[in-house]
Amino acid sequence: MGSALVLALLTGAIVGALFSLLQIPIPAPPNLPGVLGIIGIFLGYKGVEWAGAKVDALEVLSAVF
Repeated sequence: MGSALVLALLTGAIVGALFSLLQIPIPAPPNLPGVLGIIGIFLGYKGVEWAGAKVDALEVLSAVF
């Protein structure tokens, strides 16, 4: 797993450098608060998954409509 993380980080750095060299806007938040927001979304998703909480969206929508 550690090597996959390093490879993902290296790939991201290479792609980010390429985007910068070609002056293409990156498809990610260009500032630290935006990146931390994405990390927060990921951690929240994994936290709910870890807790085993589930909601059936179709059941909720059928109760509303």
